[in-house]
Amino acid sequence: MHIIQKEIGLPKISAKKVGDDHTLFTVAPLPNGYGMTLGNAFRRVLLSSLPGAAVAAVKVKGATHEYSTLSGVKDSLLNSLLNLKQLNIKKHSKKPVILKLEVKNRSGEVRAKDISKDADVEILNPDLVITTLDKKNELKMEIVVEKGVGYLPAAERQKKNKEVGLIYLDAMFSPVERVRYDVTATRVGGMTDLDKLELEVKTNGSMSPEDAVKFASNILKSYFDLFNAKEEAVEEEFATDPEKMAEEEKTAGTTIPAGDDDAESKPSAEKYTPIETLQFTPRTLNALINGGIGSVEQLMKCGPNKIEELRGFGSKAFDEVNEKLATKGLKLKGEGE
Repeated sequence: MHIIQKEIGLPKISAKKVGDDHTLFTVAPLPNGYGMTLGNAFRRVLLSSLPGAAVAAVKVKGATHEYSTLSGVKDSLLNSLLNLKQLNIKKHSKKPVILKLEVKNRSGEVRAKDISKDADVEILNPDLVITTLDKKNELKMEIVVEKGVGYLPAAERQKKNKEVGLIYLDAMFSPVERVRYDVTATRVGGMTDLDKLELEVKTNGSMSPEDAVKFASNILKSYFDLFNAKEEAVEEEFATDPEKMAEEEKTAGTTIPAGDDDAESKPSAEKYTPIETLQFTPRTLNALINGGIGSVEQLMKCGPNKIEELRGFGSKAFDEVNEKLATKGLKLKGEGE
């Protein structure tokens, strides 16, 4: 990681559910420019490289091509095939599976739930309308479901396989329906040019957004590792080891006890907790930051006299500081002694 992480701490990742299979991930703080770097890399991999299942081909009784007409069927066969492409499918194995759809002596809508069940395949949108029968008739389909990655055009498979009556469809395997990222500025203490990355991921339900991001991160890592297969360290003093940092933070704890003079003489054990975590009102927060106090630890080292001397800092702000610290079991230096 970037050496600046030693000053601002490890990035924190949070996940907020926006809806079903729809999650907003937030990552901060990041060095300037890294929000765009990570966001763009994730977006490209999420849209192009995740495995999923799709309808790849269909065989319909009484039809030889997608422009055929079927007696008793209200929609054109082409529309029915387009509807089939909207099936959200979860497939557990890589081997292709043939699902059967048979409707006899029935009129009305034919839905995805009418497709015969298979232990290897889950249809996640069973209420999807495939077609409509305008009079009592029969409809027989064999639906080929495949699992793959990316986009596979029908023309490519038609050149290799020319089975009579089998209609090939363009298959979009990706389970990701939407990816959006946004980069905004954030601050830690006096550093105001840091990045906050928001990554919004929506899937079709065959893979959760959390698993999608995990898969994408593993793909990216595998390619980056090619450039340093032996894991040789280069210019170690200008890089940060996240595992070592996490262990140091765990050992050091979240705060430094008030009035502990030994803590000031041991900078390696000091934790930098951004002052924003105490959720001060804007006026109090600005007064503290303008006074050079950017962390909870720096605030705890200040005595009441020093705090009250800050520009724009009155009695209400002083009371607010004591109240916020008290909620965390902390206090100013010299307070209550």
